[in-house]
Amino acid sequence: MQIIRFNAKGWRTRFDDGFNEVNVARIADAFGYIWSEARPKATVYVGYDTRFAGKRHAVVAAQTLASRGLVAIVSDAPCPTPALGWACQEDESAIGAVMITASGASCEYGGISARGYNGGPVSEEFYEAAARIVSSGHVASDGPYTEVDLMTPYVDHLASLVDSEVIEAAGLSVVVDAMYGSGRGYLARLLHRVGCRVHEIHGEHVSDFDGLHPTPTEPWVDSCERAVRTFNADAGIALDGDADRMALIDASGRFVTPHRMVPLVMDHLVVDRHEHGRIVDTFSSSAYVRRQAERLGCPFTAVPMGFVRVYGEFVEKDVLLGADEFGGVCVPSHLPERDGLLTALLLVEMMAVRGQSIAELVSELDNALGVMHYIRRDIRLDAASIQAFRNILPGLNLPEVCGLTPQMVGHSDGLVLRFADDSWVQLRPSRTDALVRACAEAPKARVAEALAEGACKGALAALP
Repeated sequence: MQIIRFNAKGWRTRFDDGFNEVNVARIADAFGYIWSEARPKATVYVGYDTRFAGKRHAVVAAQTLASRGLVAIVSDAPCPTPALGWACQEDESAIGAVMITASGASCEYGGISARGYNGGPVSEEFYEAAARIVSSGHVASDGPYTEVDLMTPYVDHLASLVDSEVIEAAGLSVVVDAMYGSGRGYLARLLHRVGCRVHEIHGEHVSDFDGLHPTPTEPWVDSCERAVRTFNADAGIALDGDADRMALIDASGRFVTPHRMVPLVMDHLVVDRHEHGRIVDTFSSSAYVRRQAERLGCPFTAVPMGFVRVYGEFVEKDVLLGADEFGGVCVPSHLPERDGLLTALLLVEMMAVRGQSIAELVSELDNALGVMHYIRRDIRLDAASIQAFRNILPGLNLPEVCGLTPQMVGHSDGLVLRFADDSWVQLRPSRTDALVRACAEAPKARVAEALAEGACKGALAALP
């Protein structure tokens, strides 16, 4: 039997390398054991995205959970991860949920993850416990389950969170790129419901995603950029495979980086909607977010990379917005998980309330916060080198990078160097792949590139 190793996102592998009904059942059985021991006969929801055999894998998971004495409820159609989480949160009898998704990965991959009773991610300890008890053989997968419509109440709730009269009066035109994922149809209909003219692309069922990786970043948003220009739309919204993240395109077809998009959402929540609270982001995210928090008078907390660390801050009940390094936005008052559909609605509402284009809003942001350029590079190494990299980083101190002297050196999440002008660079070995992620930000793009390259060279030179 295949050894199952979880990361913070659950378990993900290729269909031709073991993502099958047998392993889905083994994992669901481990989840079910933990949940049934904690709360016998509790409810567990199961959702799935648009990938190969998604419904079948969801049914197998549900039948396995039910075999443990749990009440299993399966979505009657592919659904976004936040929709599944919201259903779990709203049901007091629910102890958790299982999502069959590989999110932004290509069509060759399948994945399975667990959600907590409140719709947010489960802890690393939960996955560690599940890994210890995954069965080495076949498990029972013959319990009863029920199918329900998760999307109608979720979409109704989202529509109630924004001012549809203001949005309709603005007469905005929006392109939605569903990227063949589980947000297809839902966001387009939701935006039409609140008063937008909508053009949806990649909204049909295509089992191989037509070669598209459903991740909302360049170059995969190129089609959305072109569609915005073709339809003369005011904005483009691209959702990832399970619709917990989105990308923003302005009216000229230019991609708005997540590091500008997140501060726009913050501005709308505080200035237009008069909400307030703490902002939580990761160390490897943009200085824009911290600067915007300071400008808006919001307390700011930076945590190590990964949304599960952001989620850990929600226990204090004072967080207005949490974001990850990839631009996933979470508004805990709605759901303690990222939600690409809600983020899209808030940005459309901001355009309507302000009467401004995305380009104008971004220009105002740059003027208020100062221009910063962010880059990220993945550096692949062999297995021995990546392990050596992991070993040396906790004690590595680079006295200078590209002629700049670090003002702060941190080792809580890889190696982070910060400089006097708010420039910074981070090196972080992947927990699951043989690569090092290099992120850098500086007032000039060429300086950001140089910092990433220089830090990598310095660290590689220190390898034994």
